[in-house]
Amino acid sequence: MPYQLLADALVLVHLAFVVFVVAGGLLVFWRPWLRWVHLPAAAWGALIEFIGWICPLTPWEVALRLKAGQTSYAGGFVEHYLLPVLYPEELTPGVQVVLGLLVVGANATIYSFVWRRRRGR
Repeated sequence: MPYQLLADALVLVHLAFVVFVVAGGLLVFWRPWLRWVHLPAAAWGALIEFIGWICPLTPWEVALRLKAGQTSYAGGFVEHYLLPVLYPEELTPGVQVVLGLLVVGANATIYSFVWRRRRGR
């Protein structure tokens, strides 16, 4: 049971990181110093997608699930609703490149607004 809870918590951390990578630049409007945290995270997220690597959180989660005696993701809310967002079946190298471009494009747009706002002051 503790391994399953740890694995579920790790999925939530993973999802939070993905959301931060994609939209964390919006937090820079509120706290400009967050760019020093967000830019490396966004670069890492885009790199993972462009190169087709597996995020280190994924094998860690799988190991925890195996220790919990699980062989699949069948089960509760986390497994049913959150895991398909992080691990879609249609994830191909081409889709990963598109996702990487979306990360770069979204963040470039956000940071251009932040830069213009700060420059206008």
